[in-house]
Amino acid sequence: MDATNLVSEFRIVPVVAIDNVELAVPLAETLLQSGIGIIEITLRTPDALAAIEAVARSVPDMLTGAGSIRHAAQMSDVARAGARFAVSPGSSDALLSAASDYELPFIPGAVTPSEVIALLERGYQLQKFFPAEAAGGIPFLKSIASPIPEASFMPTGGISAKLAESYLGLPNVSGVGGSWITPSDLLAAGDFNRIGALAADAATLGV
Repeated sequence: MDATNLVSEFRIVPVVAIDNVELAVPLAETLLQSGIGIIEITLRTPDALAAIEAVARSVPDMLTGAGSIRHAAQMSDVARAGARFAVSPGSSDALLSAASDYELPFIPGAVTPSEVIALLERGYQLQKFFPAEAAGGIPFLKSIASPIPEASFMPTGGISAKLAESYLGLPNVSGVGGSWITPSDLLAAGDFNRIGALAADAATLGV
């Protein structure tokens, strides 16, 4: 259930917490029109599952994923909602088994060499590195590139547009997740013009 092939064409993954399901579809349409074809909707709000379902149904060209997966039962919830991949800040045997049961591409989190190797042994080449900046950032990823060359990462957490470009220059970084593209204040205000401009700029990173 490694997600490498599924997300390999994307370098930037907007990570979004949606408090109002009515904003989900116009947000996804804005991102898609601005050149970003993937979104990670986090399970941090009561409307998250409804938002995933709305985007999966109404914007089928958007690769819609579910983030902040923490419990095995959430795998079935997001799979039923139409998520095409799932992301977790960490991993557990229960989460990995649930992803396999539902055949849902999964990006589990790792922040130590031991965690990275354990996930590689379970078949997960692409891993989330979170919280990226707090956990060592670019220096950490550079330091493990040679001893663990099989692993690739999607760093997320504390990343700005400027930092994203630096991360994307690393050979073991497949993509970068971030919320700078969809700031909560702009999303709450429904300011899709400004979000679209941020997304268009982000779409050029790492190209």
